[in-house]
Order: sequence, then C-alpha cells, then structure tokens
Amino acid sequence: MWRALALTPFLAVSPVQAQDLELKNVRMTYGPLGQERKDDKFLPGDSVVFTFDIEGLKVQENGRIEYAMGMELTRKGKAKPEFKQDPQDTVADARLGGNALPAFAVASLGIDAEPGEYTMKVTIRDRLAKTEKELVKTFNVVKSQFSFVRVHLTNSAGEPNPPAGYPGQGIWLNYCLVGYEVGKDDNPDFDVEIIVLDDAGKPTLGKSLKSEIRKGLKNAPKFMPFQPSRIELNRAGKFTLMLKSTDKLSKKTTETKLDLNVLPLK
Repeated sequence: MWRALALTPFLAVSPVQAQDLELKNVRMTYGPLGQERKDDKFLPGDSVVFTFDIEGLKVQENGRIEYAMGMELTRKGKAKPEFKQDPQDTVADARLGGNALPAFAVASLGIDAEPGEYTMKVTIRDRLAKTEKELVKTFNVVKSQFSFVRVHLTNSAGEPNPPAGYPGQGIWLNYCLVGYEVGKDDNPDFDVEIIVLDDAGKPTLGKSLKSEIRKGLKNAPKFMPFQPSRIELNRAGKFTLMLKSTDKLSKKTTETKLDLNVLPLK
C-alpha cells in the first residue's frame, strides 16, 4: 500500500509578476526540511521525500498565491500507477518577501512495496498565470533488510524541523525499524540506542541517551514505529544524532546518522 502527500508550506515570496515557472534546488531529504539524502535506494516502509523551490509563481498585491499540486507514482514495467492524485487547489499567504516558495513532495512506501525502479511525477500549476511545470524523479526500492526508516526531525507541534536550532529549544527525533528477525510466536528481540556525538565524533555522554529492549512482544508487526524522542538543545555546537540497533536473533546491527547544528544566540 502507498500513501502520498504533496505539500508546500514554509513560504517566502513577494508581490512580483509571473515569470517562467521553474523548480530549482531539487534534492532528496530526510523528511521535509531535513538534510540532504545522498542514497536513492529506499526500503519498504520508508518515506521518499523530494524537497525543492518553486520560482516564477504569480503573486497578487496582497501576497496571495493560488496554485495546485498533484502527484503520480509509477513502477517500471507496470502500466497502472501505484498512486495518483490530481492537482489539488491550494493557496499561500506571502509575508516575508523574496521570490521563492519552498516545497516538498512525500510518498510513504508500504511495507509490502515491491523492489524496482519507481518514478515520482509532481505537477505544479500556477492557477493565476495559467502555467504548469512537472518535476520527474526516479528512485529505487530494494529488498527489505534490518534498518531504520522514516528518520526525520520535528518540533514540539509535530511539524517538520530542519537539522538546526538554538540553545533552549527541543527537537524530536522520529524513526521506525524494519527487517528484524522474529523467533517463537513472532517474538522479536532487539535494542535501540540514541547516541549524540560531538564535532570530534565522540559521545557527549558516558551512557547512550536511550536504550530500549523490545522483548516479549508477541505477534510483532513487520514495521515498528517508535515514539519520537526529545533532544534538548542545551548548548551550541555541531553534533550528530546516531540511531543504533542490534537484532539479537539475526546478530545484525544497523545505524543511521543525522547532522544537528545548534547555533549560538547573539
């Protein structure tokens, strides 16, 4: 099963005349507003996020933008789309000036997503200027393995958070786990740790921030979501958030790292 979502919040545009519609700074990220993801290989159960900037939208004098976004997902060799959503009308209210509208498109892969090459086509339509642009990108779904998926940062309201902040703030680390072995009665046995590393790559604490054993969980699902973990930003610096898990049944270990830059208040 697929779930998909195309959103365009976090705007910064000004009352300017419509130009040629352009999609720039296209990149895969760990969640909306997240750091760039270099690998285009995704596991079943993961989320595929493309982040980009829309330029050239027509802006009314009161700052109102009227546009629409749609998405289609197809798998190579299959005629019928895995998911299709016609462009949905929406508006944006510009307040900060500039001429760019940051946007993102998200596709959540089902745990049963078949391996292969997929294409995401995002349609952007300027309803005032009557112009349209398409973003077409491919990615690969590979066979399931023991790994973290859907790793991203949010704020206390559950909204996307960039890999940055200021002392005194708190951010939430979100993640799920897939590909673990199960034993008798579908009972898994693995631990999960969150380790914060400083700019020299050394742990900031003598003990990991979190350690959790998932034992005695009968009839476990193939997809394990966890409650978001709060990270207090108590000092400035450059850090790495490392998720680490060991499957005691398969003897496999997996880890995922996210950068975090805590900026000094001035």
